[in-house]
Amino acid sequence: MNPAWRTLSAKERILCVLKYIFLTICVIVAIFPIAWVIMSSFKTNAEILSNGIGLPSSFSLTGYVQALAISPILKYFMNSVIVAVVATAANVFFLAMAAYVFARCQFRFKNALYMLLSLSLVIPMTALLNPVYIVVNGMGLADTKTGLILVYTALNLPMSLLILRGTFLSIPKSLEEAAYVDGAGFFRTFIQIMMPCAKGGLASAAVLAFLNNWNEFTFALVLTSGQEARTLPLSLSYFTSQFSFNYTAMFAAITIAVIPSIAVFAIFQEQVVSSLTAGAVKE
Repeated sequence: MNPAWRTLSAKERILCVLKYIFLTICVIVAIFPIAWVIMSSFKTNAEILSNGIGLPSSFSLTGYVQALAISPILKYFMNSVIVAVVATAANVFFLAMAAYVFARCQFRFKNALYMLLSLSLVIPMTALLNPVYIVVNGMGLADTKTGLILVYTALNLPMSLLILRGTFLSIPKSLEEAAYVDGAGFFRTFIQIMMPCAKGGLASAAVLAFLNNWNEFTFALVLTSGQEARTLPLSLSYFTSQFSFNYTAMFAAITIAVIPSIAVFAIFQEQVVSSLTAGAVKE
């Protein structure tokens, strides 16, 4: 038995047990839907309808074969990779420059402009559908990956700006002053000194932006109409119709869609957690 447990009072022990019970329930609630979808992707339609939470009688890849045959998942998957990766890289790079200026430079209406950009966090995404469509269509970028990349880059602006500004504020100014003394200019200092020091914040912003870009559905649906630019979340529409449902193939497609985001989150979970406190540094 842990020696620290013996030093606890009866009340503290009860609270500790309740805490772990609560955390266990939270973990089960969070993991169960994902585990159920993955497990169901190996079942037949009959097994899913007769015993939804039971184990499959035999693990078969038939659902994945059917999913690839019913919809162009591989093409949509590659579209998602291209759009999500390029939009994430563009978002982090350009917002890093903007965040650095907000963190270090003084100019008129600085706080008002930062507040205006931050307020976009509370604007519902659905309220932007019509104006975004009009702008993208007017630029001739409707139904293109370029249009989606530009939109996704802008959608993650407020969160990335918040995280990266807090990261740059936490870096000592003495590093920049030393670089200036050695003859480095503003841009060289930003690229060679500040960017490496802010790699934690950059990783946090990149992970959150990638997850949002990978799972985004509404703008991809509105801004695309053909298979050349559509992303992976839209492939799920191929598996349902008014009169028939292929649950096995649908669950297989869902598994293919969510595995990359789960893998990215698992690999960079420390950066995601650290991003929750980013931006807390005061000027």
